[in-house]
Amino acid sequence: MYVRSLGVYLPRGRMTAEEIAASSGLPVEVVREKLGIREKPVPGPEDHPAEMAAWAAEEALRLAGFPGEGVDWVLSMVEEYKDYPVWATAPYLALRVGAHRARGLDLNQKCATFLGALEVARGLFATRKEAQAVLVAGGYRNGDLVDYQDPHTRFLYDLAAGGAAALLTREGPGLRLLGLAHRMDPELALSVKVPVGGTRRPLTQENLGEYRLRVEDPEAMKARLDATSIPTFLEVVREALEEAGYGEADLDYLALLHMKRSAHQKVLQGLGLAEGQSIYLEDYGHLGQLDPILSLQLAWREGRLKEGSLVALAAAGVGYFYGAAVLRLEGGLYA
Repeated sequence: MYVRSLGVYLPRGRMTAEEIAASSGLPVEVVREKLGIREKPVPGPEDHPAEMAAWAAEEALRLAGFPGEGVDWVLSMVEEYKDYPVWATAPYLALRVGAHRARGLDLNQKCATFLGALEVARGLFATRKEAQAVLVAGGYRNGDLVDYQDPHTRFLYDLAAGGAAALLTREGPGLRLLGLAHRMDPELALSVKVPVGGTRRPLTQENLGEYRLRVEDPEAMKARLDATSIPTFLEVVREALEEAGYGEADLDYLALLHMKRSAHQKVLQGLGLAEGQSIYLEDYGHLGQLDPILSLQLAWREGRLKEGSLVALAAAGVGYFYGAAVLRLEGGLYA
């Protein structure tokens, strides 16, 4: 299975470190250096998650010169906070790109969903002989749900907006998938959520202001993540490398989701990688499950990926999911 092409859509609007500092009361140096945000894209009035996913999907197909009617499966990773509640998006994406005969699935592992989508796609290629092309696309604007006055959600101040897509094909050229690994941490299952708007606490006029991302037990979550987050990132990357038949010293590039600067550096150090072997997304913030695709596209366009480059993707999503993938570039990439 190959990642043949990538598409990314970013809104024109930007929120700067200075604006985040003004909204949160944090010193601007803390926003820039500790949280690692210089600016991030924010949505305009037409930038809805499924629309942004569709724009990115159209770009991925266009760059590869691949017709929409050639897509066999559409895997949607549009975030659950989207254009409409209680709405499936894979059919809509198929409609937008002209994939009228495609089958589809909606997937959700929060910010680790692209890794889950790669696992599902690998299974489709292995078990469905007719599957030749799988389109994965997502849109994200959970930045709408950030309360900058809540210090317990400071780690979410980087949430941004955008769309991204990847065309996966049975044959190359592209990034050939060699290994995958996944983990969950059930201890953090209830740690981060929007507390109202579901069946436990239906949305009312009185609680509308609570429709924001909240942390249930900040101290317990911090203690758990301090003890487990970096080790789990390293564990899944090493497991994916082992399945691929490689070691850490063979890695050329790591596409890592946006996280605070010190954590990013610890992951690189743990894998023996130099700063130039990854791109820190301080000018983009955190686009959720789209970060690995954005990082790959930036690396390709900056010339950091060459023929034969060994690439790892790593991401985590609240819930808590962790995932990693290892791929090798064979014959170029459309991005």
